[in-house]
Parts: sequence; C-alpha cells; structure tokens
Amino acid sequence: MSQPNSYLLRCSACGTKNRIPSDKVGLTAKCGKCGASIHTADAFTEKPVIITDNNFDAQVLKSPLPVLLDCWAPWCGPCQMLGPVIEELASEWKGKVRVAKLNSDENPGISAKFQIRSIPSILIFDNGQLKDTLVGAMPKQTIIQKMAPYI
Repeated sequence: MSQPNSYLLRCSACGTKNRIPSDKVGLTAKCGKCGASIHTADAFTEKPVIITDNNFDAQVLKSPLPVLLDCWAPWCGPCQMLGPVIEELASEWKGKVRVAKLNSDENPGISAKFQIRSIPSILIFDNGQLKDTLVGAMPKQTIIQKMAPYI
C-alpha cells in the first residue's frame, strides 16, 4: 500500500481540518485557522491507544482523527476474538483513524457515561461527538463499512 501525499488532521483547539503533507509527519504542525499546534506524531501509531477514565478527553474527544473505541474486558470471549481485528485496523488505518481500546472493568466512569452494558461495544467518535455504537463481535468488514463515512 502506498503512502498518501497528505493526511487530514483536526485541530484540537478549533476543530478545523488541516492537510498535513506526508513528509511532515512526526513534526509539530500549525493550524491554518487558529495557529494552535498540531502534534502529528500522536496520530500515526500502528497499535491501539489505551484509553482510561483519565485520558479519555485528550485521546478521544480532542483527537485530531476520527476514533474507533473498542470497549472490552479480559474475561469476555467475544472481546478476545475481536482483539486481533482491532489490532489489524489500527495498523491499516494509521494516520486516518485513531483506533483505541478501553477496558470497561477498569474504567467504570467512561463505561457509565456511554451506557456500556454489553461488551464488546465499539464506539465511533468524530470531532468529539459519539456518532455510532456497535454492540457485539462484528466482522471486520462490518466495522469498516460503519467507519467509512468518517475516514
């Protein structure tokens, strides 16, 4: 897969989408509208970001990219089956989507806030807003289709 010439990253201060040339990835960019710093390296991880009650706002709500948040628990069989799919998506969507995981047992605040009653649950966020919720172990293709409008 060839690398795109540029990426779209959202400014966490004003929400404006900024085009970042691929050769500038890893550097700190500046928002074209408000001048705030955009830390590009944070958006290019190939592994799911671990989300907690403490870092949720910074990593999800203020993310420069759309977020796919997998809410799981270690004892959950279907969650374990979905784990490798989430890992693959994190690698494939590097620079396009922030793929993240939240252990719902260890982070009851976020689980309660978004009424996570069944796991696995996948929450889709864009521009700090919850856009969709998927409940249960979904096939990879279903997750891709649900995420397509935000990529």
